[in-house]
Amino acid sequence: MVDVRACAKPQGRLWFRGIRSSKFRHVYGAPAKRDRCYENMKITKNAHDSQFCAVNPKFVAVVTEVAGGGAFLVLPIDHTGRLDFNTSRVTGHRGPVLDIKWNPFNDNIIASCSDDCTIKLWYIPDTGLSMHLTDWLIDLHGHKRRVGYIEWHPTAENILVSAGFDHLMIVWDIGRGEAITVIDCHPDVIYCMSFNRDGSYIATTCKDKKLRVIDPRTGIVKSEGMCHAGMKASKVTYLGSTGRLLTTGFSRHSDRQLAVWSQDNLSQPLTVENVDSSSGVLFPYYDHDTRIVFLAGKGDGNIRYYEIVDEAPWLHYLNQFLSGSPQRGLGFMPKRGCEVSHCEIFRFYKLHTTKGMCEPVSMIVPRKSDQFQDDLFPDTAAPVPAMTAAEWITGKNSMPVLMSMKTGVTIRTHKPKVYKPGDNVLPIMAENNIRKKFAFLSQETVPDYRTVDKAGSMDCLDSPSPLHQVTVPPVPDLLDNGTGTSRSILQMLSPVDEKSQKTSNNQTTKFQQIQQMFSGQVNNVNHTNENTLNYKKTSPYGENREKEKEREKEANGEIEHSPKNLYQLQRAYSQQCEELKLLRKQVVARDRRIQELEQQIAQLTGAHTPLKELSSAIQTVHRVGR
Repeated sequence: MVDVRACAKPQGRLWFRGIRSSKFRHVYGAPAKRDRCYENMKITKNAHDSQFCAVNPKFVAVVTEVAGGGAFLVLPIDHTGRLDFNTSRVTGHRGPVLDIKWNPFNDNIIASCSDDCTIKLWYIPDTGLSMHLTDWLIDLHGHKRRVGYIEWHPTAENILVSAGFDHLMIVWDIGRGEAITVIDCHPDVIYCMSFNRDGSYIATTCKDKKLRVIDPRTGIVKSEGMCHAGMKASKVTYLGSTGRLLTTGFSRHSDRQLAVWSQDNLSQPLTVENVDSSSGVLFPYYDHDTRIVFLAGKGDGNIRYYEIVDEAPWLHYLNQFLSGSPQRGLGFMPKRGCEVSHCEIFRFYKLHTTKGMCEPVSMIVPRKSDQFQDDLFPDTAAPVPAMTAAEWITGKNSMPVLMSMKTGVTIRTHKPKVYKPGDNVLPIMAENNIRKKFAFLSQETVPDYRTVDKAGSMDCLDSPSPLHQVTVPPVPDLLDNGTGTSRSILQMLSPVDEKSQKTSNNQTTKFQQIQQMFSGQVNNVNHTNENTLNYKKTSPYGENREKEKEREKEANGEIEHSPKNLYQLQRAYSQQCEELKLLRKQVVARDRRIQELEQQIAQLTGAHTPLKELSSAIQTVHRVGR
């Protein structure tokens, strides 16, 4: 007999392949109880395709509806329950807030973009907000239209990317507050952005239905291809370090789709799958540690999740979380904030459409053991940058720094120091005052035995005081009866009194002899204009006074030095730019004036031309008559 079970059947003819085994096959969603939710929120009703919620292990941020301008709530993660009507908010934007993102390396820093064409960074204290926050850390201006989306670099510190409705992407170095790269390869509105694992590439979707992979340092498009054929918005996310991307969008018949692509070849997708026929935009959320992608649609009540594999069909459907209330937006907790003891692999913060409530939804893998599950929680990304912004700009790439979910990591947050124009005014003034005091105390005491008329007159000439204004008579009044000899101006400016007369008579006293021994021979100063003008060259008192003036100028900061810090360098640069603008305006005005004068000359010469012709004709007639 032949054993049928031992027969080798061809793989292509197998019609039943069994149930695929996966440790995430029974993942389920567990919504939080009512007392663990955030209630009485005025969630924004803006139709912009954004999540409107950002979460980290310390805070929950939700964009709210306001009458004018833009605002968003920031609450400590444990501040659950019903909120007060006058809860403090961040209210610094002049237009509606369109997107918010927490800094992955500092849990107290949040970035926001708005309809007012700006990106602002805010510092939130550990205890939360005690009053409305209007003072931002950094205000970035570069977009000409509203800014729709922002994204932090996953490994480099202080690198932020913004996408605006002016079809531009700008890469910012927030440490210096300036733009690094402006990417203008999109002909239409940008729908979504996503970095790969090490931040060397960024993928975008656009209204022109194209998917692009771009180098964010140079703005060069590495590859591009046609994405979903539908007219509605499409979203994209990088699938970690696999080199593949997942996009969600709409087909030509308005069916919702998801597709997997290779970043090296975007001409056609690796796989395309229809989801359903709903109209809400699908947002993908990828967890690199478990390799699960979650799909949540705006206005839907369910959340689907798929497992990513390295071979065809590239993803497998797992299950879905069903809910009766639709969602306006979803925020998600970073992996380091999940509850390891409850086998929580992902946590959403669901913004309800009909209720003013934010509800946490935990994705849990059912396990009976209470021990740490190594297979569910591998080492995850730590809140520590792998490199600085300068290193990334020069071309360095690095994978994220990893931390253990079992032991955790110590998180240190700080308020970054930001240079503002008003911050350095008071320290500079105090420093100048101190320098002034020390300069005064370090001066040597030099006795001055000049006559009152000489000393007072030189002081008046060197540094005129507004309290002692002297009216100088005109030049003709200084002449004596036409002889041409001028009287001394010093005698007219300082009257001779009894004390000055005594001082002028005691030129050979002991003090004068001591002064001549130490300071050299003092030349007798005649009361003439020539000696008065040459006083600073011949008298040691003039030299001492020049030195004193230089010291005073140095103490007052009047002597120009080279810039010593970044603020002084920026200030000098801005002053030079203003001077250049002024010079350009003067040059343009001069050229315009020259053109006007040339036109006037041309008009005058044109008006005199017929008179010359008439005079020449009259002279000709006279000659003929003669």
